[in-house]
Amino acid sequence: MAEQPLNGAFYGPSVPPPAPKGYFRRPGHSRGCGCCLLSFFVKVIIAIIVILGIAALIFWLIVRPRAIKFHVTEASLTRFEHTSSDNILRYNLTFTVPVRNPNKRIGVYYDRIEAHAYYDGKRFSSTTLTPFYQGHKNTTVLRPMFQGQNLVIFNAGELRTYNEESIAGVYNIEIKFRLRVRFKLGDLKSRRVKPKVNCDDIRLPLSTFNGTTTSATVLPLKCDFDF
Repeated sequence: MAEQPLNGAFYGPSVPPPAPKGYFRRPGHSRGCGCCLLSFFVKVIIAIIVILGIAALIFWLIVRPRAIKFHVTEASLTRFEHTSSDNILRYNLTFTVPVRNPNKRIGVYYDRIEAHAYYDGKRFSSTTLTPFYQGHKNTTVLRPMFQGQNLVIFNAGELRTYNEESIAGVYNIEIKFRLRVRFKLGDLKSRRVKPKVNCDDIRLPLSTFNGTTTSATVLPLKCDFDF
């Protein structure tokens, strides 16, 4: 069968117009948008840091927080005997430790107070004191007491140190407090934190010593308060 001639114009697919002379597509357009977004986030982060810094400075200027102060003002050592046959240390010692909260607007909840006694780096006794709340500009006196006996094994060097101090009648004792506290500002209370208080190098004379002791620590002794 013979092909029929086309009647009218032929409509094929449209042909895009030619691009203007000198036109080209910019391949780095998406990369430029990414850089702008990154720059925006950096500026936001810097602005947040500046705002937080200003807020912290204002808080410090208003509240003026200060560290709690621990001092050993009195100490008594009436017994400190170690026997090599059974490695038993028998002891009796007490301390008077005023705790000062110097802050004008911050109160302190002492939820847990543990006192540990050390000799030559070895813990030989512990006691737990009664929890309390301490108001601002307030001083509370702690009186930890360590009495009893405990197994303490000395090596040759530690035993030599103990014998030398027994002859001198003065023993180097350390007291360490481990606390769980919360701070109160107005109606706000902080989360619980665990500061450490170390009262190091307290050279205590034995009260029953018959000789003359000259190297005892002069009290009061300031303790180190650290978070």
